Amino acid sequence: MKILVLGSNGQLGHCLVDQFSCSEHQAIFTTRSDLDITDFAATKDKVTQIKPDLIINASAYTAVDKAEVDREQAYLINHHAVANIADICRELHCGLIHVSTDYVFDGAATEPYIETDTTNPQGVYGDSKLRGEQAIEASGCQYLIIRTAWVFSEYGNNFLKTMLSLGAERDELGVVGDQIGCPTYAQDIARCILALADLFQKDHFESEIVHFCGDKPCSWYEFAMAIFSSAADKGLTTPARVKGITTEEYPTPAPRPAYSVLACDQLTHKFGITPSDWQKAIPEVIDKLL
Repeated sequence: MKILVLGSNGQLGHCLVDQFSCSEHQAIFTTRSDLDITDFAATKDKVTQIKPDLIINASAYTAVDKAEVDREQAYLINHHAVANIADICRELHCGLIHVSTDYVFDGAATEPYIETDTTNPQGVYGDSKLRGEQAIEASGCQYLIIRTAWVFSEYGNNFLKTMLSLGAERDELGVVGDQIGCPTYAQDIARCILALADLFQKDHFESEIVHFCGDKPCSWYEFAMAIFSSAADKGLTTPARVKGITTEEYPTPAPRPAYSVLACDQLTHKFGITPSDWQKAIPEVIDKLL
């Protein structure tokens, strides 16, 4: 199958390169310099030339706080460009796998969110991603939308790498302890996408939204402590003191969901794909960084 990967220079994109380069698929990886999805006409021309069987959209505007003031760019990339890609997929009879986020929910739940729960994003980033989802659903193309959360890896900027950097510089850190979610290793997301790609070759394909994230909920504070524990085991410098703080003590321009745990049961029961083991992944990532 010929697969076009958009956004291969990002965190998830790098992991897709790792996973698909070892697969039997003919994968074509593009960065923004190769294919700028905000140029709708050029995107259509390029995709029409390539004629892929499947597009994986790993490109996104992910600066959650910056999106509050950079609204136009956030909606351009996460909504309007996605709508254009979905329309192209419909016209070319090409499948689409699109990656979305837990931020489409408001975080007021007390049990893990399932795919059909009511969405209610609280910030520009989450709203722009939700509108992208809705544009795909309305397009009439064949699609899989994968919602994920708290992504980390050996690539790009992410919480794990930030904690390692701050931990080497400071004796004491305060980390938010009242926001609960599921850390997710980006290589596991890429492996999940690789497993799902073959579905588009089946006669009875059903477009849907699925959730894929880490297997154990935790707070950012607990995530940080797991990172520092692994870092210390490997001889890295870690803070002498780490304390849990409240969201009120660490205000941000964009609101964060207090509870954004995603239920992955549908993906497991229907396709046999298990959630990301983020605790196992932490020392793997640190080894790769070293």
